[in-house]
Amino acid sequence: FQIVANAIQTYGPVKDSEDYRIKAQSSAGSVENLRKVDQGRMQFGVVYSGHVYLGREGKLKNDPNTYQDVLAVSYLYGAPAQLIVQQGSGIESTKDLIGKKVGVGNAGSGAFANCELFFTHMGIWDKIERNAMGYNDAAAAFGNNQLDAFWLFTAFPSGAVIMAAQTNDIDLVDLGKDATESGFYEKYPYFSKLKVPAGTYKGVDHDTPSFQDSALWVANAKVPDDVVYDLLSKIYTDKGLAYMVNQKKTFKEMGIETGINGIVTPLHPGAERFWKEKGLL
Repeated sequence: FQIVANAIQTYGPVKDSEDYRIKAQSSAGSVENLRKVDQGRMQFGVVYSGHVYLGREGKLKNDPNTYQDVLAVSYLYGAPAQLIVQQGSGIESTKDLIGKKVGVGNAGSGAFANCELFFTHMGIWDKIERNAMGYNDAAAAFGNNQLDAFWLFTAFPSGAVIMAAQTNDIDLVDLGKDATESGFYEKYPYFSKLKVPAGTYKGVDHDTPSFQDSALWVANAKVPDDVVYDLLSKIYTDKGLAYMVNQKKTFKEMGIETGINGIVTPLHPGAERFWKEKGLL
């Protein structure tokens, strides 16, 4: 999320604009971004499509508020669930985590929220020893045998998992099997299926089925239409997209063809105008 924001902020044509100034700020993650953008404390943010959807419907966990002022701008990339364990640990399903120590992501982050959502759906959220921490801290704790597993919800390959694989023989749990057999996709239609390919991480020589949400660029409803349109017109060019990919390979998923992938909620009017002109609407 931070890299996306920094890249947009530092891209020449955006940085040199005389009409507005973009300033990247760090946050706890997806859910915090949803709330701050809705309140107008941030004009833009990166939020998972599922949180935009649940927020609009007033269905966020322990939060009945509705967040109607967060409108989609574009699709950025897919963020898959990844559950890291030691090879030979015997943990082959989320059900095997009962009684175990698990890193579940930073409180307030999309990783934490989606971990809580999935593990609650699987009936294990209250049966594990939860450790709320960031990915790198979790990887370090896992390496010191202080965690039995850690959860990520981010594009692969993840630097934290690469770090863990350097000091441990790691494996990934087949989350796709759990999701399919438990009716997860029927209940939460914004998740899609994918596989983490064999060889993504050292020592993991098999494809691992999982599920992903879409990381979206969103805007507050009050951001002027022409600002949103202008930003999209600058980023979604050959040069702009090449610049994004240069910051992080994950952003190769960004493109005109994929511009509205994974969006199941209303677009900002400035974005609607842009994507209509590109023939996507």
